[in-house]
Amino acid sequence: MNIKHNRGDRQFECAVAGGTAYVTYSENGGEITFHHTEVPREAAGQGVGQALVKEALQYARDSKQRVVPECGYVAAFVKKHREYDDLLSPSADA
Repeated sequence: MNIKHNRGDRQFECAVAGGTAYVTYSENGGEITFHHTEVPREAAGQGVGQALVKEALQYARDSKQRVVPECGYVAAFVKKHREYDDLLSPSADA
């Protein structure tokens, strides 16, 4: 899977069966808010969303930003993978 950080569109993305899978975000004042995760139906259940979220969270860690998981998929992922707890913004409901 070749995940690309598309800074212009503010998303992490990769080409998959059925189109492009992506996680959108915005950055503001040391926080990164993840807004939406989308995986085409044809690629569902293949770990695409998980790979995208891991890449996005690694970017947050590397750029020393706190995470606001507005996206339900990202919020569920972080809740299940407690190793990302240190990234959560105090304003995040995790």
